[in-house]
Amino acid sequence: MENKDKQPLIIISGPTAVGKTSSSIKLAKAINGSIISADSMQVYKGMDIGTAKITKEEMEGVKHYLIDCLDPKDEFNVMVFKEMALKAIEEIRHEGKIPIVVGGTGFYVQALLYDVEFTKTEDDNSEYRNSLYEYAKTYGNEALHAKLDEVDKESAASIHANNVKRVARALEYFHQTGELFSKHNETQKQRTSPFNYVYFVLNDDRDALYERIDKRVDKMFLDGLVSEVEKLAKMGYTKDLVSMQGIGYKEILDYLDGKYSLEEAKEIIKRDTRRFAKRQLTWFRREKDCLWVDIGKLDYDFSRIIDFMMLEIKNRELI
Repeated sequence: MENKDKQPLIIISGPTAVGKTSSSIKLAKAINGSIISADSMQVYKGMDIGTAKITKEEMEGVKHYLIDCLDPKDEFNVMVFKEMALKAIEEIRHEGKIPIVVGGTGFYVQALLYDVEFTKTEDDNSEYRNSLYEYAKTYGNEALHAKLDEVDKESAASIHANNVKRVARALEYFHQTGELFSKHNETQKQRTSPFNYVYFVLNDDRDALYERIDKRVDKMFLDGLVSEVEKLAKMGYTKDLVSMQGIGYKEILDYLDGKYSLEEAKEIIKRDTRRFAKRQLTWFRREKDCLWVDIGKLDYDFSRIIDFMMLEIKNRELI
């Protein structure tokens, strides 16, 4: 099938705090598009400040999918994302609009873009998997992550230590098959995409990006991050949940438990967010067919950014 006969799909990705939200809104309004979030945290209700979730006002009337649709106790992983995103694409196309996938979770984008198939490991009561969870509880998430790093450095580089379920899944896959989880994903990545797509990756100078990250974290605290986490904790959401292991939530829970001072928690969040951005960029540099957009060199002039995107979109006959 020729690309022009495939369904159109636009992707806007890049590291955290780089400016994906503003770019996506302006592009969506220019091409009559709707936005599908590819963010592993913004899907959760009540987790707004710590995820830098887009507000209704910021949406400017553009319809968004996969925002505020799950309880923090609900399971959300790449398979759930792919299923929900495909349904959203179908609805968007039915409305005569263009789907735009926006977010920094590269693993999710890859799964959707290349229709990656996932080998489901044993059920959640798997003895081996439970032993990994127990290991993490006893020795810490970093210790379990180190086990993954020993056998599969690529997977370890792309999975945060606090995402215990994904770390355990990668270890379990290796345990069951003898094959590296990263190699399995790489094989899947060779599949032909069912979409006629353009994959934009926004980026900026590292120092400028890190400064934006630090300012974003400062704003989160001013906007009431501590109160948001306190409210979630009172509702019964604990650090055992994947959602509450997200950067910004785990550290504030530790602050509330007396492990850190507030200033220490803030600095740890800044440090870990910078590290997260670095891992995101490592992931995107391995992806094929990405179009990098240095928005710093474009002075964050969104009219110029959109002009560049529109040229590529038209060249690929997406509209």
